[in-house]
Amino acid sequence: MQTRKKYIFLTFLASWLLLFSFGGDQLRRFAFFSARKGEARKIWPRWTDRSLLRSFADPEELQSDGDPSLPSPRARRAARLNVYKNSRCRMETCFDFSRCEKNGFKVFTYPREKDQPLSESYDKILTSIERSRYYTPNPEEACLFILSIDTLDRDHLSGQYVRNVDEKIRGFSLWNGGRNHLIFNLYSGTWPNYTEDLGFDIGQALLAKASFYTENFRPGFDVSIPLFPKDHPQRGGERGWLSQDSIPPRKKYLLVFKGKRYLTGIGSGTRNALHHIHNGRDIISLTTCKHGKDWQKHKDTRCDKDNVDYEKFDYQELLHNSTFCIVPRGRRLGSFRFLEALQAACIPVLLSDGWELPFAEAIDWGKAAVVGNEKLLLQIPSAVRCLHPERVLAFQQQTQFLWDAYFSSVDKIVHTTLEIIKDRLLPHRSRSRFLWNALPGGLLVLPDFSTHPGDFPFYYLQQGSSPSEKFTALIRAVSPSGSLSQTILRLIQAVSASQYCAQILVLWSCEKPPPPRGRWPQTTVPLTIIQDRRK
Repeated sequence: MQTRKKYIFLTFLASWLLLFSFGGDQLRRFAFFSARKGEARKIWPRWTDRSLLRSFADPEELQSDGDPSLPSPRARRAARLNVYKNSRCRMETCFDFSRCEKNGFKVFTYPREKDQPLSESYDKILTSIERSRYYTPNPEEACLFILSIDTLDRDHLSGQYVRNVDEKIRGFSLWNGGRNHLIFNLYSGTWPNYTEDLGFDIGQALLAKASFYTENFRPGFDVSIPLFPKDHPQRGGERGWLSQDSIPPRKKYLLVFKGKRYLTGIGSGTRNALHHIHNGRDIISLTTCKHGKDWQKHKDTRCDKDNVDYEKFDYQELLHNSTFCIVPRGRRLGSFRFLEALQAACIPVLLSDGWELPFAEAIDWGKAAVVGNEKLLLQIPSAVRCLHPERVLAFQQQTQFLWDAYFSSVDKIVHTTLEIIKDRLLPHRSRSRFLWNALPGGLLVLPDFSTHPGDFPFYYLQQGSSPSEKFTALIRAVSPSGSLSQTILRLIQAVSASQYCAQILVLWSCEKPPPPRGRWPQTTVPLTIIQDRRK
């Protein structure tokens, strides 16, 4: 027994001697054996493998905590709570429906103050409302109120920033904590964080805002609108660029981008990475850092080459000849190139995580745009290449419809905003998403007539229905003199001769009463005369 114990002891001792002789150096590197255990944990990980990381990033960059100018999640949350103190507002809790029951959906704009200048864009918004069928000059009839204070640009570094808004709106007797008020905004926050701080308490007001974060957006209450330039037309607007001879849908370039690159601050990460997908053939991704006052102070090793390549292509030529257009976020989530791409029938590829898309409550953007992820930029080229030509053509056609129907003028943007709010007042009479996303669009298919697609002749083909065999003719006759035109008489006789005419309604507008029954032509169908004394 003693001999066995002796052999076991010698074997154990020999094993430890061998372990320390050949592996002691490795054991001493463990933090467990080090007196500097706390320091070793503090500096972990140490990015020192330069042979692997040299072409992607510097070790100092990887050990840093990111751009110090970017707000932390706690700071963003605090800023959000400061702006949206009534973040739980919904139509049922922060809107007085009783104001809309007697006179319907009427909108009142506050009287404009002579000493308070307005930006060109805000003047267009107010003009659109005052010339619309929604407008009322009487605040007692109003369902919705619009401030005369310009709230579009809330960047306090801007020359159009209006100060002391809180003090001004508190002096309005109609303000009522913002209830039943609609505030328009295009730019919020300022350098470096560009939060959604408007600089005043919006109370219980609805917010029609560009570059809306989804986490701040109050569904069914706020409205996300597009960012549009100051020279955006008041009325009408240019038509889309898609023409009949542009089939097949594939163009010279598959995917393009040309725009600014931010070297630091929020929004710089996405645009700084766009050069990775540039191949110089069918994918053109050009950026320039030559903008701003201090661009040379912050320029990197790519700036000079990027600036030279940037001048080789014309932006309008790229729009005309590309199938897809990258729409990345800038300092804020939205950008002008979103509307530019829609007009050009260049399918937008959105790289703006967290953006509540314009009028998404009504518009199905899945039929007109590709929504990408900023972190998956390298997958975008292969994703758009996989789309079938028929689907690409359908996307292009939808961009043209949306542009013409809702975005080509300030009037259409404002009226779409108001119609979306109006639909919330009577949900059972609101337009379906089908009506919003099919020709001729929600602004022309009014729920006052019908909300059923089968009642509109332009939906017969899509609904698989056919029109009735008979029609009702409505003829409006305007005659200041009170005498009946022979042209109108012949028109009535010609229409009544049709075998498909069921009845004729004549709307007679004049100061004098309509002519006696004997003066009207005899027809084979019922003839109804309706007098309208309104000029």
